[in-house]
Amino acid sequence: MTSKRTKVQEDTHFRVLRILQKNPNMSQRDLASSVGVSVGGIHYVLNALIDKGLVKFGNFSAAKDKRRYAYILTPKGIARKAALTRAFLIRKTEEYEALREEIETLTAEIENAPKPQRLSSQKHSPIK
Repeated sequence: MTSKRTKVQEDTHFRVLRILQKNPNMSQRDLASSVGVSVGGIHYVLNALIDKGLVKFGNFSAAKDKRRYAYILTPKGIARKAALTRAFLIRKTEEYEALREEIETLTAEIENAPKPQRLSSQKHSPIK
């Protein structure tokens, strides 16, 4: 069984790889905002992906600011993104099915529940 931390990490890596594949010249700040993590967190994630050989970076030659980088998925990164995509879809489909079943069960409970009885408008004497 995969731990919650591992799932969150895989989801973050998946989202980063997916975004970078579409927009390799995205800044770390924009990437962090898109993924929903801090800039420091995205820096850590990018370094981990680079260390694993999933992403490489180089200067973004078209930018006037030569401090800008382009983050390119390596062939290994593309393969890992595909594997993470499959795992993400399987996990989210299982979550969806479990949620759908719970909704159906709760809906049936509501539909089959006895109707609440109205209290009469007469005042009841307090119980002594």
